[in-house]
Amino acid sequence: MGQKSRNWSREELIIAFNLYCRMPFGSIDKSNTDIIEVAKCINRTPSALSMKMSNFASLDPFHKNRNVKGLQHGSKQDKIIWDEFHEDWSGLAYESQKSLNELSKTTKRDYSNQESLLGRDIITETQRITRVRLVQNFFHDAVLSSYGYSCAVCKISLYKMLNASHIIPWSVNKLRRADPSNGLSLCVFHDRAFDRGLFTVDNEYKIVLSKEAKQVIDAPKLYRVGLQEIEGDKLSLPKKFNPDQEAFAYHREKVFLS
Repeated sequence: MGQKSRNWSREELIIAFNLYCRMPFGSIDKSNTDIIEVAKCINRTPSALSMKMSNFASLDPFHKNRNVKGLQHGSKQDKIIWDEFHEDWSGLAYESQKSLNELSKTTKRDYSNQESLLGRDIITETQRITRVRLVQNFFHDAVLSSYGYSCAVCKISLYKMLNASHIIPWSVNKLRRADPSNGLSLCVFHDRAFDRGLFTVDNEYKIVLSKEAKQVIDAPKLYRVGLQEIEGDKLSLPKKFNPDQEAFAYHREKVFLS
C-alpha cells in the first residue's frame, strides 16, 4: 500500500490561503518560484501547494462562476479556512503574514532584496515588523494582484503608481482593514480623488462625479481626462474579491461630496 498522505495543518492552510490572496490567479502554478520556495519550507511539493491554492479559488464566487475545480477531497478544511479569513480578515492576515515571516528563517535564501511574495514584507530587523505593517502589506498585495496590478479606473499598470485604496476608510472599520473586497487598485491620482470624495461608484460599478469635480472650468488636461471625462465609465473589476456593494454604499453616503 502507498504511504497515506499527510493532513494539512492549520498553519499550512493559512499560508496557502495567504499566497492565494496575494498572487494573481494566472500565476498559481507549480513552476512559480514563490510557490516552489514556500512549498519547500512547509515540506510540501509545489504541485500540492499550487493545488491547495486552486482549492481556495474554487470557493471564490468569481471562479465558481467559471467552474474552477480544486482537489476532490479538500473542500471541507479549505472552506473552514476560507470562512475564518472572511470572519476576521485583519486577524488572519496578521497571523498568516507572521507565519510567512517564520518561514524565512528556515531557508538560506536571502529575501531582503527580492521582489517575491515571501520576501517583500519579510524584514530582517524583526523588531520593526508590527501588526499594522503586516496587515497593510497583506491588503496591498491582495488588492493589487486581484486587479492584475492596474488601476481600476484608468488601467495604468505602472506598479510604482498604484495604491491599494480602502473603500471604507482604514480608520472607520477595523474589521474591514484587510478585507480585499473593501479595496480598489487605483493609481495615485484616482486614489486621492476617491479618498477625497471627488468621485464614487454606483450599484452598477459606474463612476459618479461630485458637483465640485464637474464644476471646475478651464481645467488642465490631466484633470479633464483623468476626472471630468470618466463619469459613467465602468470600473475594471478584479479576478477575485469583487468590491463590496455595502462598502460602496458607505462611501457614497459618508465620503462622497455629492
